Amino acid sequence: MKNFVVKTIANAGALAVAVWLLDKITLTGGSTARKAGTLIAVALVFGLVNVLVKPVVKLLTLPLFVLTLGLITLVVNALMLLLTSWVCGRLDLGFHVEGFWTAVVGGLIVSVVAWALHIVLPDED
Repeated sequence: MKNFVVKTIANAGALAVAVWLLDKITLTGGSTARKAGTLIAVALVFGLVNVLVKPVVKLLTLPLFVLTLGLITLVVNALMLLLTSWVCGRLDLGFHVEGFWTAVVGGLIVSVVAWALHIVLPDED
Protein backbone atom coordinates (compact mmCIF):
# COMPACT_ATOMS: atom_id res chain seq x y z
CA MET A 1 0.00 0.00 0.00
CA LYS A 2 2.83 2.36 0.88
CA ASN A 3 4.40 1.78 -2.55
CA PHE A 4 1.11 2.73 -4.25
CA VAL A 5 0.91 5.98 -2.29
CA VAL A 6 4.53 6.85 -3.08
CA LYS A 7 4.02 6.19 -6.80
CA THR A 8 0.83 8.27 -6.84
CA ILE A 9 2.56 11.18 -5.11
CA ALA A 10 5.50 10.91 -7.54
CA ASN A 11 3.13 10.88 -10.52
CA ALA A 12 1.21 13.86 -9.13
CA GLY A 13 4.46 15.79 -8.67
CA ALA A 14 5.64 14.89 -12.16
CA LEU A 15 2.32 15.92 -13.69
CA ALA A 16 2.47 19.18 -11.73
CA VAL A 17 5.90 19.94 -13.20
CA ALA A 18 4.60 19.22 -16.71
CA VAL A 19 1.60 21.53 -16.13
CA TRP A 20 3.94 24.22 -14.81
CA LEU A 21 6.42 23.98 -17.70
CA LEU A 22 4.09 23.55 -20.68
CA ASP A 23 1.35 26.02 -21.57
CA LYS A 24 -0.63 23.45 -23.54
CA ILE A 25 -1.01 21.07 -20.60
CA THR A 26 -3.64 22.63 -18.39
CA LEU A 27 -5.03 21.95 -14.95
CA THR A 28 -8.14 23.91 -14.11
CA GLY A 29 -9.81 24.43 -10.78
CA GLY A 30 -10.63 27.14 -8.32
CA SER A 31 -8.40 27.14 -5.28
CA THR A 32 -4.98 25.62 -4.79
CA ALA A 33 -6.45 22.86 -2.62
CA ARG A 34 -8.97 22.01 -5.36
CA LYS A 35 -6.16 21.87 -7.95
CA ALA A 36 -4.13 19.61 -5.65
CA GLY A 37 -7.09 17.26 -5.30
CA THR A 38 -7.59 17.26 -9.06
CA LEU A 39 -3.89 16.56 -9.53
CA ILE A 40 -4.08 13.54 -7.20
CA ALA A 41 -7.13 12.25 -9.13
CA VAL A 42 -5.30 12.75 -12.44
CA ALA A 43 -2.27 10.91 -11.02
CA LEU A 44 -4.55 7.98 -10.09
CA VAL A 45 -5.99 7.92 -13.62
CA PHE A 46 -2.48 8.16 -15.07
CA GLY A 47 -1.35 5.28 -12.87
CA LEU A 48 -4.29 3.13 -13.95
CA VAL A 49 -3.64 3.88 -17.62
CA ASN A 50 0.02 2.94 -17.17
CA VAL A 51 -0.84 -0.29 -15.36
CA LEU A 52 -3.69 -1.46 -17.59
CA VAL A 53 -3.03 -0.11 -21.09
CA LYS A 54 0.72 0.51 -21.37
CA PRO A 55 1.81 -3.16 -21.12
CA VAL A 56 -0.59 -4.13 -23.92
CA VAL A 57 0.64 -1.30 -26.14
CA LYS A 58 4.28 -2.21 -25.42
CA LEU A 59 3.61 -5.83 -26.30
CA LEU A 60 1.87 -4.92 -29.55
CA THR A 61 4.67 -2.54 -30.54
CA LEU A 62 7.55 -4.80 -29.49
CA PRO A 63 9.02 -4.94 -33.03
CA LEU A 64 9.08 -1.12 -33.09
CA PHE A 65 10.92 -1.08 -29.74
CA VAL A 66 13.62 -3.27 -31.25
CA LEU A 67 13.70 -1.39 -34.57
CA THR A 68 13.94 2.08 -32.97
CA LEU A 69 16.21 0.95 -30.11
CA GLY A 70 13.59 2.02 -27.59
CA LEU A 71 12.88 5.52 -28.91
CA ILE A 72 9.27 4.49 -29.54
CA THR A 73 8.94 4.77 -25.75
CA LEU A 74 8.54 8.55 -26.22
CA VAL A 75 5.54 7.93 -28.48
CA VAL A 76 4.02 5.34 -26.12
CA ASN A 77 4.40 7.73 -23.15
CA ALA A 78 2.80 10.51 -25.20
CA LEU A 79 -0.13 8.26 -26.08
CA MET A 80 -0.59 7.32 -22.41
CA LEU A 81 -0.64 11.02 -21.49
CA LEU A 82 -3.18 11.75 -24.24
CA LEU A 83 -5.31 8.81 -23.07
CA THR A 84 -5.14 10.15 -19.52
CA SER A 85 -6.27 13.55 -20.81
CA TRP A 86 -9.20 11.93 -22.64
CA VAL A 87 -10.26 9.86 -19.61
CA CYS A 88 -10.00 12.94 -17.37
CA GLY A 89 -12.21 14.82 -19.82
CA ARG A 90 -14.81 12.04 -19.61
CA LEU A 91 -14.61 12.07 -15.79
CA ASP A 92 -14.95 15.87 -15.79
CA LEU A 93 -11.54 16.41 -14.20
CA GLY A 94 -9.82 19.65 -15.14
CA PHE A 95 -6.79 18.21 -16.96
CA HIS A 96 -6.13 18.58 -20.67
CA VAL A 97 -3.21 17.94 -23.01
CA GLU A 98 -3.42 19.82 -26.30
CA GLY A 99 -1.71 18.08 -29.20
CA PHE A 100 0.59 15.16 -29.86
CA TRP A 101 3.90 17.04 -29.68
CA THR A 102 2.93 18.62 -26.39
CA ALA A 103 2.18 15.10 -25.15
CA VAL A 104 5.62 13.91 -26.32
CA VAL A 105 7.41 16.67 -24.41
CA GLY A 106 5.04 16.27 -21.46
CA GLY A 107 5.60 12.51 -21.39
CA LEU A 108 9.34 13.08 -21.35
CA ILE A 109 9.02 15.58 -18.49
CA VAL A 110 6.72 13.29 -16.51
CA SER A 111 9.05 10.31 -17.00
CA VAL A 112 12.18 12.16 -15.89
CA VAL A 113 10.56 13.90 -12.90
CA ALA A 114 8.75 10.73 -11.75
CA TRP A 115 12.02 8.80 -11.96
CA ALA A 116 13.79 11.46 -9.88
CA LEU A 117 10.98 11.54 -7.31
CA HIS A 118 10.96 7.75 -7.03
CA ILE A 119 14.64 7.95 -6.09
CA VAL A 120 14.05 10.67 -3.46
CA LEU A 121 10.77 9.45 -1.91
CA PRO A 122 10.85 6.55 0.55
CA ASP A 123 9.78 3.16 -0.73
CA GLU A 124 9.23 -0.33 0.65
CA ASP A 125 12.51 -1.59 -0.84
